[in-house]
Amino acid sequence: MSLTLSRESFPLREVFTISRGSKTEAQVLTVAVTREGVTGRGECVPYARYGESLDSVADAIASLPGDVTREMLPGLLPAGAARNAVDCALWDREAKRAGVPVWQLAGLAAPKPLVTCYTLSLDTAERMRAAAARAADRPILKIKLGSEDDMARLEAVREGAPKARIVVDANEGWTAEVYAALAPHLKRLGVVLVEQPLPAGADGMLAGIARPVPVCADESCHDRASLAGLAGRYDMVNIKLDKAGGLTEALALRDAARASGFGVMVGCMVASSLSMAPAFLVAQGAAVADLDGPLILARDREPPVRYEGSVMQVPDRALWG
Repeated sequence: MSLTLSRESFPLREVFTISRGSKTEAQVLTVAVTREGVTGRGECVPYARYGESLDSVADAIASLPGDVTREMLPGLLPAGAARNAVDCALWDREAKRAGVPVWQLAGLAAPKPLVTCYTLSLDTAERMRAAAARAADRPILKIKLGSEDDMARLEAVREGAPKARIVVDANEGWTAEVYAALAPHLKRLGVVLVEQPLPAGADGMLAGIARPVPVCADESCHDRASLAGLAGRYDMVNIKLDKAGGLTEALALRDAARASGFGVMVGCMVASSLSMAPAFLVAQGAAVADLDGPLILARDREPPVRYEGSVMQVPDRALWG
């Protein structure tokens, strides 16, 4: 087997800001696994929040043995971006070699189009109102918060898009006091979900705070090992392949989360369509899908995932799977 790794950059349509900072491009690592003349591809986004960098993830992938299989991966790499890219590349190769789609190999039902959130970057209340107005025809907007004046931002987004459902993502940016002050207003403003309001290390406080709308674990949930610590604090979990370590663990996490009584959201990093295609399989039947990464890009892969408004179509197997 040969394993090749490339670094790629996809410029964004505009600056994308969350509570931790801003970016103007999506930097990804692309893995190609070739065996017996058949090549599969996978993509990952190293994330500094989890101690990852382009260099550290590339080094981890380069350390793998030439005969690596999906079954071997959990013993060789921890859950995270490196394992994700290789796992997805191996799935893609297996599907191509067998001449069947990945969903069939995995024993899943045939996927169908799904509605995704559309994300609004953190900005001033005035600019977020304008951004919401431009996206007012989308059924569900996800807004990045986690800074001062978030109440004003929420009110502004509701004014700009009066009919849309709203998902709020604080990216660990609130304190318990800020969340408690905002919580009574969430239902009134049409918020249907709050993502990771408190830092992962301080989220124990959620067990003692009223949750008028469901609260979803993102930074606090990586793989199945995370679930035991979430009971009583969260109502849902956000599954991302770059956290879970690939499609294999993401599917297992989805089943385990549901069995434990958690609702499921499936999200993504800011990445290309190659990252969205495997996540699309995990998002089938999820309460919330947040797979709008390509909609933020100025340039995507070919063939890209096709979106009709906020409806994500079944990815072309020429892309992945």
